[in-house]
This record gives sequence, structure tokens and C-alpha cells, in this order.
Amino acid sequence: MGTLIIWVFVVALLLMNIALRIENKKLKASLLLKRDPTEQLAFLKDQMAQNKSKVEAIKALRQHYPELSLVEASQLWQSLNVSNIDKK
Repeated sequence: MGTLIIWVFVVALLLMNIALRIENKKLKASLLLKRDPTEQLAFLKDQMAQNKSKVEAIKALRQHYPELSLVEASQLWQSLNVSNIDKK
């Protein structure tokens, strides 16, 4: 009987975990839709103007915009870097 109660409790916790992960993903998706990417680019340009290295600029960007993944921040850096090379 005690084992059954433990199993029911564990299953309930797993289901709650799955539900919370789904809700978290939905909230992140809605946040991504509502954000303005030009703000992030402007912030990253400011970091570049301060002569920060790539790592420092990406770290500052991710601290200011915690919803950004490392891949997204790197892609923003690459897009700015390519546009700066094209201008030269």
C-alpha cells in the first residue's frame, strides 16, 4: 500500500513537471514574439563601440536580455560583424 502511494505521488510530480515545462515554453515563445530585435542590436552596437571583445559583448547582451540563448546572441553578433565588414 505504501509503495502505491509513493508511485502515485511520483507520477503526479512528473505530470506537474511536464505541465510547467509546457507553460514555460509557451511564455518564452510569446516573449520572443513581443520583443523588438532592434533594441538588442542597438545594445550590442553600444557594446562594440565600447571596444569590448566578442565574449564580453555577448555576455553583457545575455545579462541584459536573459531570454536570449547563446546561439541567438552569437547570431546577432555575426549579423552585426558581417554588416560592419560590408560597410568597410
